[in-house]
Amino acid sequence: MSDLSFLFNPKQVAVIGASASPQKIGYAIVSNLIKSGYQGKICPINPKEKEILGLPCYPSIGKVEGQVDLAVISVPARLCLQVARECGEAGVKGAIVITAGFKEVGGEGLKLERELQAIGKKYNIRLVGPNCVGLMDTHTPLNASFATGFPEKGNISFISQSGAMVIAILDWSFQAGLGFSRFISLGNKSDLSEIDFIESCTADPNTKVILVYAEDVTDGEKFVQVCTEASKVKPIVILKSGTSTAGAQAASSHTGALAGSNRAYDTAFRQSGVLRADNMSDLFYLGRAFSTQPLPEGDRVAIITNSGGPAIIATDTIEKTGLKMARFSKATIDQMRENLPAESNIYNPIDVLGDARVDRFRFALQMAYEDENVDSVMVILSPTAVAEPEKTAQAILEYKDKYPHKPIFAVYMGGKTLVKGKEMLVKAGVPTFTFPESAVTALEGMVRYAEFRRANDAAPVLPPPNVDSNTVKATFYDVLKDKRVSLLAHESSKVLDAYGIPVNRTYLATSVEEACQISQKIGYPVVLKVSSPRIAHKTDVGGVEIGLHNRREVEKAYNRIMERVRRYLPDAPIYGIEVSKVVDDGVEVIIGMSRDIQFGPMIAFGLGGIYVNLLKDVSFRLASALNNRQAIEEMITETKAYTLLKGYRGQKPADIDALIDAIYRTARLVQDFEEITEMDINPLRVHTRGATGLDVKITINQM
Repeated sequence: MSDLSFLFNPKQVAVIGASASPQKIGYAIVSNLIKSGYQGKICPINPKEKEILGLPCYPSIGKVEGQVDLAVISVPARLCLQVARECGEAGVKGAIVITAGFKEVGGEGLKLERELQAIGKKYNIRLVGPNCVGLMDTHTPLNASFATGFPEKGNISFISQSGAMVIAILDWSFQAGLGFSRFISLGNKSDLSEIDFIESCTADPNTKVILVYAEDVTDGEKFVQVCTEASKVKPIVILKSGTSTAGAQAASSHTGALAGSNRAYDTAFRQSGVLRADNMSDLFYLGRAFSTQPLPEGDRVAIITNSGGPAIIATDTIEKTGLKMARFSKATIDQMRENLPAESNIYNPIDVLGDARVDRFRFALQMAYEDENVDSVMVILSPTAVAEPEKTAQAILEYKDKYPHKPIFAVYMGGKTLVKGKEMLVKAGVPTFTFPESAVTALEGMVRYAEFRRANDAAPVLPPPNVDSNTVKATFYDVLKDKRVSLLAHESSKVLDAYGIPVNRTYLATSVEEACQISQKIGYPVVLKVSSPRIAHKTDVGGVEIGLHNRREVEKAYNRIMERVRRYLPDAPIYGIEVSKVVDDGVEVIIGMSRDIQFGPMIAFGLGGIYVNLLKDVSFRLASALNNRQAIEEMITETKAYTLLKGYRGQKPADIDALIDAIYRTARLVQDFEEITEMDINPLRVHTRGATGLDVKITINQM
């Protein structure tokens, strides 16, 4: 990990393009540095000025004495390259290029940006931007931006690809009472990206949670590696915009059609422990929750309320998100039965009734906190005529301090009568919401992240399988030499067999006699299928004969297929007839792969056969994640296919060990051979012992 301390805690900052005019961005940057309380030396650079805001002005960066750690550049785009060279010659370590007019404006701008990148690389200058707002660190303190204002000191780092988002969130944070450790505007990401800053914020002792607004990811595979390690230390929450499934429309495989870029981001985030926010509200609700609350030890939630309707909404949302309503111990229930009104609900949610004052809330809080079956507490207050929002807030804070290991969330459902109580809670670090659904969403995110942390010490990596990669290379070579990208059935089955993936071996016969010999060798009954790169749907042209039990039947079937295909498609090249054995019944599943442009090979698993596109019962993982048994088991168990595999309505359980091995070997195959663009084993029949891939599609490209 590269050290970026020269950006966040520089000893000397130069502002190139500093201005004495309050209307100019160069003036705002200098002013912000001064107002933030930055203790280092500020060096305005402008050959036309002697002094700016009381600071001596320098004609160029080369005239500044001593090491300049950080240069903030705000000059016209056409001058940026020369300024960057001067920074390099002066030994500047990092530069924030505020200036716009680069790749975001088109071809000429892109050329300019590439030249800027080259200069940065030549002189080893780490670049932020161009086309960015700048960055801030409240603990240094440092405001190297042109944004209005400086955030309250806190423990949330916010990284944003959108400069406008930085400015808007900063302004909103003053009203919301939210404190930040860092604000970072990425701009065009010509050099430093979200990956670099996630690494840096993970190492920052003043950051507890990392929030990101992203429109794309620069390097998908590195992103997953970095976030997987970072998430072991700190929660990362990302709002990813601009997703699309358009890429899936051109896919030829079932897996490709079910995937798409949005699915790939979901998969990558989940694998690396990143929480994905659906909207801006959830992003910052999660940020506040992680910044103020301990991680929950489990998923059991206790609700305390003075109104039934909101509690029912909260309960429904808890069940939908996969959390659990806590089941109180008998001792807790007995105490509540003795001390709460007879009309109260005491089984969770705890309904202290609409006439409850603070004493009932206090008692319910004690019961919930002391019960070992409760992992987190949610208090829902509606503004009844006798409600005491401030006193109830005080009670919540008392129990928060008394039991610091259990997170607490407050839902104050109302307006002006609850304002003071809300302010008390927010100021003291209790996440406070207007509606219960948002509270549950934030809590569910915390629970999911805590589970990721606990599962971090996962099962050991599976040993590498014995494979025959030379056979795969030779097969691909022959296919490309034949000017094809799609493998025929006998070629696909050879590839799978080379990697030990269970497959019904298919052999190519170029004569009746050869078909009979193959049939005798593999054993009857057999299936014959025409082999041609131009015939996708073989049954439509009479190109399939099933259940052939002897030599005579094979001879007749071979001739019938050849006759029908030549009649229907006289111009289609026929390579021969594929011969394979009839396979016994089993649970039909799919193992597939599509190669995402950002994150690499993505493996799919689910119900196969005719159901794959109908039911879309598919789970996805990046192939790189499937290196241990636990990860593969989780992938299987989250599908409906698992219900059939473990034995449904008296059926014997299928061989899940064989399935796990098949998924693992498939993941290895597509990682070893980057030329595989799409792949489907559909169906893979999982028997009571073993498994067999029946229909295999593999598409490759020229590397």
